[in-house]
Amino acid sequence: MKVLIIALVILSTSAMAAEPTQKRQQALKNILKHDCGSCHGLTLKGGLGSSLLAKDIANKSDDFLVETILKGRKDTAMPPWQAFISKQEAFWIVQKLLRKKDQEK
Repeated sequence: MKVLIIALVILSTSAMAAEPTQKRQQALKNILKHDCGSCHGLTLKGGLGSSLLAKDIANKSDDFLVETILKGRKDTAMPPWQAFISKQEAFWIVQKLLRKKDQEK
C-alpha cells in the first residue's frame, strides 16, 4: 500500500511539472493579463482583487493558490476557472507569478 501511495505522489508531482505547449502558454499569459488583470490590476498590483505580485503571494502555498484559481473564493468576486484551466495549467500560472519576483527588484 505504501508503494502505491508513493507512486501516486510521484506521478502527480510529475504531472504538475509538465509545461503547457507554447501555444497554450501564450493563451494562459493572455488570460492572466486580460482576465485576471481586469480585477487584480493590469500590472497585477491589485485592484478589486488582491495583488498577484510574487512578494505578495510568496507566503501562500502553491496548493492554496491553485485551488483559488480553480475553485474561486466564496463570497468574493473571484470566480472559479476550472472550466477553462486545468490543474496543471493553474500550477504553471502560479509558478509564472512566483518567478516574476526576480523581475520586481
